[in-house]
Amino acid sequence: MLALRLVRGAPPLALLRRLLLAAAAAGVTFLMLGAVGHAAGHPEAAGDGATRMLWCLVPLAAALQLAVAVARTETSRRALTGLDAAGVGPSRMPLLAAASTTASCLLGSVVALLLFLLLRGHLGGLPFAGAASDVLGAGPALPLGAVLLLFLLVPLTAAATCLVALRPRPLPPGRREGDRSEPATLADAPPTALPPGLPWGVALTATGLALETFAGRGSGAPAAGALLPMPGTLAGSPPGALVGWVLTAIGLVLAGPGLTHLCGRLITLGRPGALRLLSGRILQDDAERVGRPLGVLCAVASGALAAGELYGPARGGEAASGAVFGPLTLLGGVLVLGCATVSALAAAAESRALRAPATASLLQLGAPRSLLRNAAALRAVVVVAVLGPIAWAVGRLVALPLTT
Repeated sequence: MLALRLVRGAPPLALLRRLLLAAAAAGVTFLMLGAVGHAAGHPEAAGDGATRMLWCLVPLAAALQLAVAVARTETSRRALTGLDAAGVGPSRMPLLAAASTTASCLLGSVVALLLFLLLRGHLGGLPFAGAASDVLGAGPALPLGAVLLLFLLVPLTAAATCLVALRPRPLPPGRREGDRSEPATLADAPPTALPPGLPWGVALTATGLALETFAGRGSGAPAAGALLPMPGTLAGSPPGALVGWVLTAIGLVLAGPGLTHLCGRLITLGRPGALRLLSGRILQDDAERVGRPLGVLCAVASGALAAGELYGPARGGEAASGAVFGPLTLLGGVLVLGCATVSALAAAAESRALRAPATASLLQLGAPRSLLRNAAALRAVVVVAVLGPIAWAVGRLVALPLTT
């Protein structure tokens, strides 16, 4: 009940994040129900149905990351007076976040189930009833247990993921619970060290590219229409190339914090002024928090670029592109890209909330607001200028062995 009241009384931006999470949950649930419906309508292609369900794990992982990012944003600056008075301390905040996440995901699952039943033709008499009966495998009845499991899968996994990701961490020696002392200004904060995941990320990315190059040697470009509408099949893709794609994506995610930290160091090279020093120090301090979602966004962008190179109109004409990128393919791609983008924006909002005391101190000292806006713009420009070419290069390298 407390979680529902907090959701109802949340500010518009928090409600928007919750609605985006509900939309992501609806999309993932619809994709999984569509995979089950297609499998029920085409029992002769059991392997194809299993592969379609496996493809749904990618949007599911993106939605879970979005759920954690939204939960972190809403628990980073909690209303201490009211929630502490209600007995909700740091140890119970994960439970509250999990309950709010479950409510949002349940709303999305309900919408997805109703839309699935409508488009499959089970709700006759309504507009668009049975409009997608061929894609969703209308005809045979679906197993009730499977539908119920897929209906609850996203809310339950999102709640469990939030509980694990937001569990209280052990406090450093000498600190007590509730001690949230922040440095008076950003200049008082000690310099942050380079995150340790950069070497592992670079190594995994290089290993994935090498494995994919070796596996894709001589395979040639994929045949037109080899990939069925999302979730699709893996026909025409060597298993080693797919493993290489996975390793490359994991490497980019692990390297994200380190690359973000290096962007901050790049800003402060030489003898920086107030603008560059403020922007670079903030980016270095936020590297661990913002770098991982940025790494995920880079992995998604490079994968989208590689998919466009392999299956785009340039490879087989407009007709082949339409056969490959069907409506469910587009839905899955939009889900993954949208969840990655919103997760990065949510991490940036969380970092901004945690910097509020230092920002207030700077404003009290007479710093103009234009300095803070220019510092934020400089950080965004440098991050895009550094990570954008990396994502483009990785995407081209991933697609190169399969297009030659």
